[in-house]
Amino acid sequence: MKIIDQVDLDGKRTFIRVDFNVPLEDEGGVRRISDDSRVRGALPTIRYAVEHGARVVLASHLGRPKGKVDPRESLAPAAKRLGELLGKPVALASDCIGTDVEQQVGALGKGDILMLENLRFHTGEEKNDPAFAASLAKLADVYVNDAFGAAHRAHASTAGMAALVPVRAAGFLLRDELKHLGALLDSPARPFVAILGGAKVSDKISVIDNLLPRIDALLIGGAMAYTFLKAQGIAVGGSRVEADKVDLARTTLEQARAKGVRLLLPEDHVIATKPEAGADSKTTSDPAIPDGWLGVDIGPRTRATYAAEIARAKTVLWNGPMGIFEIEAYAGGTVAVAHAVADARQAFTVVGGGDSVAAVTQAGVADRIGHISTGGGASLEFLEGQTLPGVAALEG
Repeated sequence: MKIIDQVDLDGKRTFIRVDFNVPLEDEGGVRRISDDSRVRGALPTIRYAVEHGARVVLASHLGRPKGKVDPRESLAPAAKRLGELLGKPVALASDCIGTDVEQQVGALGKGDILMLENLRFHTGEEKNDPAFAASLAKLADVYVNDAFGAAHRAHASTAGMAALVPVRAAGFLLRDELKHLGALLDSPARPFVAILGGAKVSDKISVIDNLLPRIDALLIGGAMAYTFLKAQGIAVGGSRVEADKVDLARTTLEQARAKGVRLLLPEDHVIATKPEAGADSKTTSDPAIPDGWLGVDIGPRTRATYAAEIARAKTVLWNGPMGIFEIEAYAGGTVAVAHAVADARQAFTVVGGGDSVAAVTQAGVADRIGHISTGGGASLEFLEGQTLPGVAALEG
């Protein structure tokens, strides 16, 4: 797989698939980006292309318009913000395929940038329709994928069109994601501690299976912890449990024990009468949760135990919150883990998943994390050992 700095871009129509699926909010009747981190993440690749004389064509999806034009899902705010960050104009095409777009691309000079309109305004994008892929390929002499967050999707812009363009390469963001996540699977410094949270065991079980031969400790939080606790016969009150995954959790506990992996579960909890802000809440003194209550966060003793385990690590992977992070009263455990990961100065640390990334950002420690992954679903599938279609399309 080539990287963008290994191909000739001078004067070439360079189609860069970026991930500008950014959060938008209304401000005075105008749609604006509330978090521009994905736009910033693409800057090194875009700047390199501009500086090396490329005629830059940017493409991305945004939201779920389901194949129909929706002005609220336009990439106009992303084009505007990118222009501000680059200090140069970024034109927005009226569409992403068609004669008018081909003419706009043909009129680009060296170093000029044209952003195509939302790819998902066409059903052919998500269907990986050959005709739609061919229409996109007509705009490119060089194809660059820098959208790691979409690399696990076999869509027209991430997979289908790549084979139709004579030169293919990865952007710097995609390269860095593969490098850092790949190191977790291939050559992690030991001890290697993985921290997994979130709602469902089913979302993370394949990651756990692939990591167990590689890690020394697994720390579990979030609602998935209650399924594991129930598998041990511990009362979990009204906490969220995947009843059909209890046996699977029990098997995972046995596998971890057989492999010598320390699998840590919450020793205490913050519990509430409802999973809502303002509900009655208290902290338990042990792992059991009484009837009429449900777990909403890991407790203080668990936070300290997890922090001590993280402090001994040489490699740390964290994906998923420790509780209902979006409610401030139940965010303490997630924030505590964010600080513990940031304080692990002797470790290479990787954080992925929306809530985990938000936690290190809100805690003000993002600059102390070794690598922050931009792709939630893509990073999980990569860590499961799956081949990502957007990566496979660049190989050969």
